[in-house]
Amino acid sequence: MPLAPDIFPPAMAHRSRGRLFWALSVMGVVVAAAAVVGGVYGYRIGSAASVANLSAVEGQVRELSLVLDLVENNYADSVRPADLIYEGAIPSMLRNLDPHSMFFDPAAYGRLREEQRGQYAGVGMLIRPYYGETIVDYPFPGTPAFAAGIRPGDVIVKIDGISTDGLDVEEVAQRVRGPEGTSVQLSLRRQGSADLVEAEVIRASIPRPSVPLAFLVAPQVAYIKINTFNETTGEELDEALERLEKQKLKGLVLDLRGNQGGLLTGGVRVADHFLQPGQTIVSHRGRSSDERVYKTRQGQKGEPYPMIVLVNCSSASASEIVAGALQDHDRALIAGSYTFGKGLVQSVFDLSDSAGLVLTTARYYTPSGRLIQRPYDNVSQRDYYADPCSPDYQPANHDPRLTDKGRPVYSGVGISPDVKIQEMIYNAFQRRLLERRAFEGFAQQFSLRNGRLAPGWTPGPEVVTRFRLYLEEHEIPFTPAEFEQDLPHIERMLQRSILTAMVDYDEAIRADAELDPAVRRAVDLLPEAQALLRGENGKVSRNLQ
Repeated sequence: MPLAPDIFPPAMAHRSRGRLFWALSVMGVVVAAAAVVGGVYGYRIGSAASVANLSAVEGQVRELSLVLDLVENNYADSVRPADLIYEGAIPSMLRNLDPHSMFFDPAAYGRLREEQRGQYAGVGMLIRPYYGETIVDYPFPGTPAFAAGIRPGDVIVKIDGISTDGLDVEEVAQRVRGPEGTSVQLSLRRQGSADLVEAEVIRASIPRPSVPLAFLVAPQVAYIKINTFNETTGEELDEALERLEKQKLKGLVLDLRGNQGGLLTGGVRVADHFLQPGQTIVSHRGRSSDERVYKTRQGQKGEPYPMIVLVNCSSASASEIVAGALQDHDRALIAGSYTFGKGLVQSVFDLSDSAGLVLTTARYYTPSGRLIQRPYDNVSQRDYYADPCSPDYQPANHDPRLTDKGRPVYSGVGISPDVKIQEMIYNAFQRRLLERRAFEGFAQQFSLRNGRLAPGWTPGPEVVTRFRLYLEEHEIPFTPAEFEQDLPHIERMLQRSILTAMVDYDEAIRADAELDPAVRRAVDLLPEAQALLRGENGKVSRNLQ
């Protein structure tokens, strides 16, 4: 059907030219940033072929601008053009490239930068949705929220007198955060309190350590947990090891489970501490970026002690770089399950309006030449992220490589463990307890009725009995057989939840790590890691259940 000649009035044509200029300006910022990062890419911009390509792109951008104008002026409901660009056109374009290239609007980009720095301005608490409301999971120790007496399980009802009804967790978080030194008034509903609890909290810079746990889990055996890799991770690890190595360590369990990565430099710093000087940690290369090889600069000082690195299906990116380097150089045994398999390098580009583009520019390779990245072609976004944690996940090994001492390793599967440790799979009863937040609810009630906990407190039979009554009172179904079968799990979760409510989260996760079956198994595996260090490959069992 032909269009009427007046379909584009002069005002609309002016907006179209303005949007075209905006779109091309964004492209210009990306190209300029890439020229700084890519080197060769900047040279190619000036070639005749690139001029022709830019002309073709201009035509495509005009088409996009035309579609935006048509939607803005003719769609049945009102629309915001910025949403169509930020939430539609750009994300859809990037999804056609790979699962990890993505666009960040100004708010999300600001949060990304905060995570990389390892701190943000706010009150210092973790919140989550629960049956249409926003509740406090726990306040971080030593933060304004902790000092103000905010407790796990508190429901955020109002922020500065304005109801939170209809707000999702992200919107609540945005309203709670703010400039350092400013105040926010929180109205909280607390179990056992008839009136709302009012808390005026002064916002502050909230540092969250990327190395939250570092202690002796057994005599002369250290346990270190790394949650993420940011700008401070290397220094945090150095400080933790300087303190622990004074104990003349005979072994180390490095826990990277659930660590989804972060900054490449953070992972390189961690691997550097345990390898010998001059050894390769990782390399990356791409179509428009030369190969870059990262080698150890300092290396481990003194006699190396045996190491176990714990990984799981959520260990990704920088975690896989660390695990892959230690495995390829036979420095540590990797224990757990297959890792996620993210071996794509993302470069961060600053765009206009404080937005950001995270674009895949290269691929990671371990010292043996393994490509970490798992295949993603012809795989839905949902399946790509869910598959590694599926119970029947078994990736296909290909492109075999050898470690320094001749052990076979493979590409395209992330990092495969030397020793498999079955991850905990929640049964139906345990899932009910999680969904109803039974442990957290009981812990909040317990904290209101009890005073301080003695050092080293553990839940005894009386506490377990009270928890059983709590389940009955709150109509959380279970059978006597289910309760008895899961008693070790119940005791562990009670200890963690009550310590979180009555002491602090850091104390709770330390106690939880001491009871973790995977950590105990890792400690038992240290003799095999010692045999690996000595080159006694025949004494090292791969894929031991």
